[in-house]
Amino acid sequence: MAPPALASEVVELDSKGTRLLTGASLMIALLQSLCTAVLTISGIRVAIGLSALAAASGIYAPARGFHQDAIRIPMLWIAAAGAIVNLMVLAWIWRLRARPSAQWRKREISSRERRSEWLQVALAILTLALVGLETWTHPIVHRTGSPPPVVRSSPS
Repeated sequence: MAPPALASEVVELDSKGTRLLTGASLMIALLQSLCTAVLTISGIRVAIGLSALAAASGIYAPARGFHQDAIRIPMLWIAAAGAIVNLMVLAWIWRLRARPSAQWRKREISSRERRSEWLQVALAILTLALVGLETWTHPIVHRTGSPPPVVRSSPS
């Protein structure tokens, strides 16, 4: 059996070794997650590039996957409904604050709360604008049917 002084040194070495092992494991995990993030971002960039290439090349085919009407239209409805509900709730809050019966308990709204409310209004209006633009431009961008005829000018 080791004397008590040696036993405390062994425990201290174990805690230093544990810290070293923990630090090394953490560094390897960070490096691996960084590598995973770089590969994921690279894959996303390739997908965006290929989709832009496909859109630029003028694919005249019905949309498939997430862009099909069975998914796209309900998502547009949900986005528009959420934005409208958000605007209605904010208007209700402002109306309740302005009532005479609320004046006795009315407190000063912090600038952070005011900015948050106006950001919500701006995002809700932006959402409604984007839903409107998507509804308007979708038939133009994603034509179905045969491609438009090519008009060639004859040399005169």
